[in-house]
Amino acid sequence: MSLVFRIGEPGEDGCVRDLRCPTCARRVYFENLRCLACGTELGFAPTSFSMVPVGGPFVRCANAGIATCNWVVPAPAAGTLCPSCVLTRTRPPDGDVEARQRFVEAEAAKRRLVAQLYDLGLPIISFEDHEEGLAFDLLSSRFDEVMIGHEDGLITIDLAEADDAHRERVRLDLGEAYRTVLGHFRHEVGHYYWMVLVRDVGRLDEFRQRFGDERMDYGEALNSHYGGSGPSGWEDEYVSAYATMHPWEDWAETFAHYLHLRDTVQTATEMGVKVADPLGWGGEVPVAGAEYGPFDELVREWITLAGTLNALNRSMGAGDLYPFVLAPKVIGKLAYVDQLVRGDT
Repeated sequence: MSLVFRIGEPGEDGCVRDLRCPTCARRVYFENLRCLACGTELGFAPTSFSMVPVGGPFVRCANAGIATCNWVVPAPAAGTLCPSCVLTRTRPPDGDVEARQRFVEAEAAKRRLVAQLYDLGLPIISFEDHEEGLAFDLLSSRFDEVMIGHEDGLITIDLAEADDAHRERVRLDLGEAYRTVLGHFRHEVGHYYWMVLVRDVGRLDEFRQRFGDERMDYGEALNSHYGGSGPSGWEDEYVSAYATMHPWEDWAETFAHYLHLRDTVQTATEMGVKVADPLGWGGEVPVAGAEYGPFDELVREWITLAGTLNALNRSMGAGDLYPFVLAPKVIGKLAYVDQLVRGDT
């Protein structure tokens, strides 16, 4: 089955748009299976990026039961997988009830990822069509060790990460500020898009100028990162401590944060959330550079929004929703990612 998608203009939008019930026009969520106002059974149609009624021209994905998938396929293709589910190469066996529930949660995060990739106009080439095409192994580490990672388009996710208690323990053990299932997907897919947006189009020299030389030994970098006391003084040049490990990880962390930024700003805009900037958070953001076009305005909006969301979380006695600081050099890296995604080269 050929899967080469590029919908819309690159960088035209972020992810979750203002989705409406096609029957009563009430707002519905990206994950909805039905409209709670009028009862219409709904499905998400990725090609039109809209909610459509199930039945007639559209039927549910074949994984509607096993993965609680709410995406639809054209009725003539009844019994087939949607463009998100078809990318999953391996899933837990049917008899593993605990892993099956984690699989449902992981697939929900993956659908949000894939929808955003569509909306940004990024190409998705299936592993069935290319040896370095995109594929996902969603595996349970209950009985066997699972290493989260990426190799030539194949992304492996440990389904234990869908368990809140497990994920929080790992986050604390590794000293991370932020850890989510969606964050894992966004980070690992960043490695795939390094191949697509950098390596395969001859942009290695300009990549190395910004992120460093990816030819450095990855194994040695990994041992150095976890074998010592940890990096220090990284905040001025990297978005996270993990980004310091190797140029590939710097790119992947930056790419993931770019997707966080685009999705959240787009969702806020579609939901009618407009944050004023009385404290001057956004106004103090260094200009990324005229050559990066509209990214400067976008990052100003993001920092204003993120600062407000953090303040609201603190009002509830919770930790910061976005526990990161974007230094000027990090903003420059994000702007470079934005440039490549938009195709402004």
